[in-house]
Amino acid sequence: MFAIDRVRSLTRRSRLLVAAVAGLSLAGIALAADTDSPEDRVRALLKARLPKTPVTAMDCGKVAGLCEVTAGANLFYVDTSARYLVIGRIYDMQTRQDLTAARLLEMNPDMLVGSAARANAMAEEGDAEGATRLAAAPTRVERPVAPAKPRTLSLSSLPQDGAIVWGNPAGRTVTVFTDFRCSYCRALTGVLKEMNLRVVERPISVLGSRDVADRVYCAKDREAALHAAYAGEPIKAGPACNTSGLDANEAFAQRNGLNGTPVIVRSDGAVLEGYRPRAFLEKWLQEAQS
Repeated sequence: MFAIDRVRSLTRRSRLLVAAVAGLSLAGIALAADTDSPEDRVRALLKARLPKTPVTAMDCGKVAGLCEVTAGANLFYVDTSARYLVIGRIYDMQTRQDLTAARLLEMNPDMLVGSAARANAMAEEGDAEGATRLAAAPTRVERPVAPAKPRTLSLSSLPQDGAIVWGNPAGRTVTVFTDFRCSYCRALTGVLKEMNLRVVERPISVLGSRDVADRVYCAKDREAALHAAYAGEPIKAGPACNTSGLDANEAFAQRNGLNGTPVIVRSDGAVLEGYRPRAFLEKWLQEAQS
């Protein structure tokens, strides 16, 4: 009996030891999981499920419940379990911004993302469902090309008020209709600044940015306020001023069907709609009719 009891005692000890080791292992795994970021966990899952897809960037904090995945020139979304893969546009109906278009523009500034401006215009006009359908459509990226029949626009009916003039006073003049919440406009502003142009910027509220435009227009230093607005920095408050010129911009845009931004107007009235890279703009400006 003594021998049997001893064997039973050793067996119980062995079981306890195995349980303790297993508990420590599980605790270690849980601790490791807790220390991993959501991006690390999703990246590991994607490596197992999409082994031939090189993930170059990931952001799980931009849209609740989804991770934005960049794989080379491709952009898609997955849920945090990496079970569901989503290909299409993410459109923020509160801020009225096409998040997918903005990200694609960051990835390649030389690209013009199709349908983003139309989706933004739909939302501004109250057609949230139409904007959602358009935003959810498969992403289509187009190289900017010169239109077969260039559009022209006369600016003679616009008053001097409503314009924010910045850049090089002696440089070539270009007029731009913009929205301070438009990511394309922000990118274009950086390009125009590098080109050392005289920019006549006329804000229009396509994305509900009239309050920002009022603050910029009434600022003591409009140029500094303009760049601060695009950078997302606070704008120094100034006294209230006459913003009827901004009203004129809005009315002009409506009369001429300017439903998206940016819209670039050359000195001879030739029009470009949408963002363009520097090389394209330099060539286009040189083609101005005298």
